[in-house]
Amino acid sequence: MIKGASILITGGTGSWGQELTRQLLPLKPKEIIIFSRNESNQVAMSRSLRHPALKFRIGDIRDRSAVTDASKGVDFIFHLAALKHVPVCEDQPYEALKTNVVGTQNVIEAAIENRVKKVLYLSTDKAANPSNFYGMTKAIGEKLILYANIIPSETAFVCVRSGNVLGTSGSVVHLFNKQIREEGRIGITDRRMTRFFLTVHDAVRLLIKALEDSVGGEIFVMAMPTCRILDLAEVLAEASGRSDVEIVEIGKRPGEKIHEILFSEYESQHVAKYNDDYFVILPTFDLPRVQKRYASCPRVTMNTYSSDLSPLGKEEVRRLLAKGGFLP
Repeated sequence: MIKGASILITGGTGSWGQELTRQLLPLKPKEIIIFSRNESNQVAMSRSLRHPALKFRIGDIRDRSAVTDASKGVDFIFHLAALKHVPVCEDQPYEALKTNVVGTQNVIEAAIENRVKKVLYLSTDKAANPSNFYGMTKAIGEKLILYANIIPSETAFVCVRSGNVLGTSGSVVHLFNKQIREEGRIGITDRRMTRFFLTVHDAVRLLIKALEDSVGGEIFVMAMPTCRILDLAEVLAEASGRSDVEIVEIGKRPGEKIHEILFSEYESQHVAKYNDDYFVILPTFDLPRVQKRYASCPRVTMNTYSSDLSPLGKEEVRRLLAKGGFLP
């Protein structure tokens, strides 16, 4: 599927985009077009990867004409571009709306106009029963992507919902390590807090797999391990070699949950277990190709998929961090 294909990655200079590009290049696509706003990041990425299949375009998904031009002749779009930091989206909701909602609609319209074969939209666990503005915009983005499959076109639209990914920009691991180095303390919002985690390499591998296996109209939900943020902080503090690292509870931020979920109680009525890596949330509207594709998959029996279910022990957290290259 990837070999010989033209691929557009929105937000392609971010952590997800760069790892996705690294994993796509060995599959021999015709070209990978990196579409993003940041010139310096594009230059740095170009110098780092140095591959003839890579092309770079400055543009913003808020600009419909720019997205349409970038999508011409493209087979597949990985739509990764988003404003994703919860406090930023709470403080500047209109900016989050323009990027995460209007920008997504621009991608949909550009894909249909240019007869793109498939669009894969990267979503987040915060879109399940959203409690903050970021999660709300991503939930709307999911709905736009799913309902785009009703529009008569040659394009299939797919969602992939992920939890936290270790190593991405703004990752809590980077934040905690910085606090250890500079302050000798780690600030956690609540000692009870749990989160889903996966390394960026494994997350991107699953992203590519979803592109290959999907038919359009479904939400792929990554099966992810969970851990207590307190355990994560303690493992990083112990690994730092410092004995004076203090862990301080600083209180929850606006819109922040104690536990995240990857699918809600309502969604669980429409969830199938695809394999060990994925659950699939089936559409609530009539889309026969999706129902047929997953007819043989068993339905889930759990009411929700929450990060407080069976969190990893500290030794398992340590192994996960080591696998991601964050510990020796």
